[in-house]
Amino acid sequence: MIFEDLTFLENLSFDHYDRYFGTALKPKATSSRMRSNMMLNPLHLKHLNRLDSLDADMVTLNLEDAIALERKKEALYNIALFLSHLHASNSFIIVRTNPLHEGGAEEIAFLNDFGFDAVRIPKVKTQCEIAQALALLSPDKALHISVETKEAFNTLSTLRIDERLTVANLGILDLLNSMGLPQSIVTKHNPTIDYILSKFLVDAKSAGIHPVSFMFQEYNDTQTFEQWCEHEKQMGFVSKACMGPKQVEIANRIFGVDEAMLIRAKHIKEAFERHATQGINGFMDEKYGFIDEPIYKDALLVLETNESFE
Repeated sequence: MIFEDLTFLENLSFDHYDRYFGTALKPKATSSRMRSNMMLNPLHLKHLNRLDSLDADMVTLNLEDAIALERKKEALYNIALFLSHLHASNSFIIVRTNPLHEGGAEEIAFLNDFGFDAVRIPKVKTQCEIAQALALLSPDKALHISVETKEAFNTLSTLRIDERLTVANLGILDLLNSMGLPQSIVTKHNPTIDYILSKFLVDAKSAGIHPVSFMFQEYNDTQTFEQWCEHEKQMGFVSKACMGPKQVEIANRIFGVDEAMLIRAKHIKEAFERHATQGINGFMDEKYGFIDEPIYKDALLVLETNESFE
């Protein structure tokens, strides 16, 4: 917990929070794990108070669509207060602002000097918005985007104008609305949804952006959430948006280490490198069949992907 007792906030107006701002500056996140990205509502102080002990690899503090207009400043000040007393966290911490022209620019400017890892901007459409956000954002912080407009979906592969843009999150419901498609088609193995997932994944990876799949809204339906995670893992995803701890546990497990793949990759790496010393780059292996350089490169990718879990 960040604060041992939250009672001092009960009768304190958020306009006076600045009197209690601390000087803590959480160190930059170093873990490369990105299995789960949990959304957290900053109006819930007990949830904010656990920022130092959450199991999610990434935590997104949401200032946008879950916060009513009249409470956005309160949510912003809540984030600032808790971040200013946060000395460490196992999670990569992201602040999801409002669209830049709807208060997001001011939110970035206000939070820039606090200790968190990235800003996520919603409703992106063009490279100009990316450039504007990067110009506003402190150089030590990464930029994440929400892909939830047809414009961003169609041009995702061109949006990485700077290496600080590292992650794209798929906002499936807003994206469907932008395209004039009903939310009812969000079902497993629906060909349109599979196409959207595939195009989002391939375009993001082609641009050097890490893709995070969409949030499943039925929080208590853990069975269907697990099925979505398994389906998306088969497609190539390694990250999933989460609503809370139950979904985080599932995402962390499914997108965690695949021991069988790891054993295979280690064997292939060792076998290929042993044969390579003899000038042999293609050979039959008793355990895994034919191995050549492309198979070796895939093994290296598997090992690199899983090294943060060892």
